[in-house]
Amino acid sequence: MAVGRVDRGRVLLDAAERFESLDAWRDRLAEPGEWVGGFDLPFGLPRELVTALGWPTHWGACVAHYAALSRPAIRDAFAAFCHARPVGGKFAHRATDGPAGSSPSMKWVNPPVAFMLHAGVPRLMAAGVTLPGLWPGDGTRVGLEAYPGLLARSVLGTVSYKSDEKARQTPDRLIARKTLVNALENGQTPLLVACGLRLRLTHAQRDALADDASGDSLDAVLCLLQAAWALHRHEAGLPRWGLPEFDPLEGWIVSA
Repeated sequence: MAVGRVDRGRVLLDAAERFESLDAWRDRLAEPGEWVGGFDLPFGLPRELVTALGWPTHWGACVAHYAALSRPAIRDAFAAFCHARPVGGKFAHRATDGPAGSSPSMKWVNPPVAFMLHAGVPRLMAAGVTLPGLWPGDGTRVGLEAYPGLLARSVLGTVSYKSDEKARQTPDRLIARKTLVNALENGQTPLLVACGLRLRLTHAQRDALADDASGDSLDAVLCLLQAAWALHRHEAGLPRWGLPEFDPLEGWIVSA
């Protein structure tokens, strides 16, 4: 988790926090404070899917129902839904998937974002985090659905910058990470240009972001920048932290 602040048009990276468990992460988020954060996991499921499965269509009730299911039960329900659909249209999509270019939130493999929702969103709720348009929380700590790939693609296009597999952690991906970091520091992305922000790093931080071949550290910083964009929109008086009006069951990816 990248922790930072905005100071005179610069987004300063104060710390990179790592957690040994999801519950430790939840407890950290539950600490008193005032912040806005971007979280790289889906906050909702496609309405088409929820309706077809006969699940509750109110977001809070739907998440409670979903959280009570086991991962095998989720996989079986989603696989059965896909099996009944034609080739090329197996998955249901949220409205935000198109403009964000994101994977459908019902995917349970490559990447398993359905299980990320299952693990993450109930813990955000338990921590009392406010999820605009979805969950009231306490109003002081605000969580937004972020997607690092949206910001990364605005610089790199389809070029890959990370991999969890050692064999695929290539020099080309290292170059891509350095290119992306350089663009963020110079404010050379549409997202940062729109709000007049740029990332400020120390030499050690810059090296650490480039050297993490998994991309986890860089992804956390990309989420931080999407949160900074939302903060800028909020301070400019825009409603919903810059999110458009969206389906209150599905949620929306910040800056999409």
